[in-house]
Amino acid sequence: QVQLVESGGGLVQTGSSLRLSCAASGSSLSFNDMGWYRQAPGKQRELVATISKGGNTNYADSVRGRFTISRDNAKNTVYLQMNSLKPEDTAAYYCNANGNGFLYGRVYWGRGTQVTVSS
Repeated sequence: QVQLVESGGGLVQTGSSLRLSCAASGSSLSFNDMGWYRQAPGKQRELVATISKGGNTNYADSVRGRFTISRDNAKNTVYLQMNSLKPEDTAAYYCNANGNGFLYGRVYWGRGTQVTVSS
């Protein structure tokens, strides 16, 4: 069974940085696009950033230039480096992965990690 486990969230001040990690457990795994989404209280889940297996990236306008997504295919891990954090970045951050190979067509989500930015 494939599981995605996020880590790295926390409570920080405006202007600080955090690095989120998401590792997929299991053997012989392969993923196409991986990404990060976030959901603030009372709001819908929104895309933060995605990265293809080949390294092509896509960002929400609200985080472009401040956040950087990266991945290590050998470790089946995706990262989100968040700089210049703002209070509006406060949300639960969820990792997402789209299966490849024998996992093709399956979509996986982590349980989320909380990021809180104080003003």
